[in-house]
Amino acid sequence: MARLALAICGALAVASGASVVPARPALRLRGGDARAPVTTGQTRAESQTKKLSVRGGKAGGIDYQLILYFLGWYVGNYFYTLNNKLALTASGGAKDGFPVTIGFLQMVIGTIYALFAWTAPDMRPLPNVTPKDLLDVLPVAACAAGAHLSSILSMNLGAVSFAQIVKASEPAFAAAIGVGLYGKTLSMNKWLCLIPVIGGVCLASLKELDFSVWALLAACVANVLAAFRSNENKKLMDTPGLRDRIGSTGNQFALSTILGTISLLPFWLVFEAKRFGTFVELFKSSKALSSNLITSGLYFYL
Repeated sequence: MARLALAICGALAVASGASVVPARPALRLRGGDARAPVTTGQTRAESQTKKLSVRGGKAGGIDYQLILYFLGWYVGNYFYTLNNKLALTASGGAKDGFPVTIGFLQMVIGTIYALFAWTAPDMRPLPNVTPKDLLDVLPVAACAAGAHLSSILSMNLGAVSFAQIVKASEPAFAAAIGVGLYGKTLSMNKWLCLIPVIGGVCLASLKELDFSVWALLAACVANVLAAFRSNENKKLMDTPGLRDRIGSTGNQFALSTILGTISLLPFWLVFEAKRFGTFVELFKSSKALSSNLITSGLYFYL
């Protein structure tokens, strides 16, 4: 009994001398589980850095691939516009030129390249489309081809700078047609963003010395057709299963180019086919026409 009493007294003495440390509440991670404590050595900056997802790799990184794509598009568009105007001038310009022939042959060059890409080994697989799919793609292709031809007519009738100035207002045309004919809605901020675009086009047009009403009309027709192309393409890509049957963006553009070439054929036959012999002789004798026509066709497709 004495030993038992001594053991009990010793245990009570130890218990009375010990200090109980209260449990600290678990820190709550921002956006995480309320029960998840922050591990030792992990700072708030480290936890937030893990949640950042910036395109291009690391947080705050630069997407060099996107920059290269944009640079390639800009350089290609510059040389296409330059070579296109040189070809139009070499063929006779606004008076005796061949704008429809040049626009049609540029589409033909794109068609040849598209067919080559399908026949070359391991370059691009054939799309698995049906005749109905081709009919669905046809409106988009026709609008794209019409916008291309109208742009060429505008550059042939006036200065390249003026045609590009009017083409810069294409977003305004796309917004108006999308809202008026396709039932789309735009926020007030988007409408306000169009004000500097339209205002800049107006101011630049007033300062343009080589102003042409016909060039203005042709450029406006190009903007209207480009707006229809964008809206029709959106409807086209919403067709169930069509995206998978086409296979890729390259195949879609190839189909649009081929069908667009067919769409331009009647216009070429009506307006300039009877003068094609004269154009062929000029093509053989003028290096400026032949080289700029071929390169502009390649730049247009690529």
